[in-house]
Amino acid sequence: MQVSVDTTSQIERRITVQVPAAEIDEAVAARLKDAAKNVRMDGFRKGKVPMSVIRQRYGHDVRNEVVGEVMRERYVRAISEHELNPAGFPQIEPTVNESGKDLEFVATLEIYPEIELASIEGTEVERPVVEVSEADVDEMIETLRKQNAAWEAVERAAEDGDQVTIDFQGFLGDEPFEGGSAEGHELVIGSNSFIPGFEEQLVGAKAGDEKQLNVTFPEDYQAEQLAGQEANFKVKVHKVSGQALPEVDAAFVEKFGVEDGDVEKFRAEVTKNMTREAKQAVDNRVKQQVLDALKKANDFPVPQALVQQETDGLKRQAAQQFGLGEDFDVSQLPNELFAEQAKGRVQVGLLLAEVIKSKELDASDDEIKAKVEELAQQYQDPEQVVEYYMGNDQMKTQVKSAILEEKAVDTLLEQASVKDVSMTYQEALAAAQQQAEADEEESAEEQASGS
Repeated sequence: MQVSVDTTSQIERRITVQVPAAEIDEAVAARLKDAAKNVRMDGFRKGKVPMSVIRQRYGHDVRNEVVGEVMRERYVRAISEHELNPAGFPQIEPTVNESGKDLEFVATLEIYPEIELASIEGTEVERPVVEVSEADVDEMIETLRKQNAAWEAVERAAEDGDQVTIDFQGFLGDEPFEGGSAEGHELVIGSNSFIPGFEEQLVGAKAGDEKQLNVTFPEDYQAEQLAGQEANFKVKVHKVSGQALPEVDAAFVEKFGVEDGDVEKFRAEVTKNMTREAKQAVDNRVKQQVLDALKKANDFPVPQALVQQETDGLKRQAAQQFGLGEDFDVSQLPNELFAEQAKGRVQVGLLLAEVIKSKELDASDDEIKAKVEELAQQYQDPEQVVEYYMGNDQMKTQVKSAILEEKAVDTLLEQASVKDVSMTYQEALAAAQQQAEADEEESAEEQASGS
């Protein structure tokens, strides 16, 4: 076998392989001879069909089968001998494939890039310092009360946050429009579930009132015939209901897993959950700053095969998120919607892998178990979760990868200039949300500009 490797770009290689004709012809002949033992054909007994007939009828298909197998096997041998590390599957095409001539084929493949890590020294990283206060806990408990509130009819004018039960019909001019009416609809004022301006005009309404509301549909409204149109709604208010908040008592806290109804134990559990959530927000904010700096400092070509793999994964996630069903063909989703995000993920993955490799980072079984125990605290039966994770090699591998990623980020953080910034619990969560939205916006802008 003769092999030559051409470098066509930093990460693309073109392998040309020649296999002696005798090897192919002998393999084809052997396979035809073996097949002839079981061939049945009119006019001949089983196994007695002449080889010339066998070759004429089956020779082409058998040669294609043999050539396909030989190309795959010689490709694997070639990348092993030349120490190539493929990123994805190759494109393999025969260039000479004739009986009596040496087989020649070309394999074009992408390889993993060689990354010489550049330091992020000098990068400024803001690290939020967050303490969950008693006031934060009170606010969270109040939110939980509102989420579990009941609606009770009130004899007063509707206020923001109240629920009104209404009949309504919408008109464009004097003509009612399709889909613009309902009876007995329950609407929470301030929920922003109706078009802008509708809910606000119901503040002050009482049971029995009839009102006419004038609104303008947004320019980007999903129903094109209504987009940008001025409309009026005739509304009949049947009932105004206010929230009846539950007392924070034994019956209330039992709903949240505190079986003995101990209110102080419930507060402690809420505090612990909020502290964990704040830590996650802080860690994610710091991590994102570090990874952004790492990407900025290290520019290298990204294998398209890996980007496509990640794109396909994001498509599957999107299909699952929007409830499109297991049978949905994700290839219907355009690649360009996910390509830039996928590229960023691949870049980060390759860079972190290089950090882990160069710094010889590892995670012991004790570290894995400790991490699993930490994660398990979010569940009702932590011991069962720990047992499940530690008994499943795939889950343990995922946890190990998460630990190594954390260690890599911590290693990189040592190169940066870290500034601690005091934040409230709400500020930390809002900052994390803003960072996520900014990253999404930046990704969309990069995608639109074709970068």
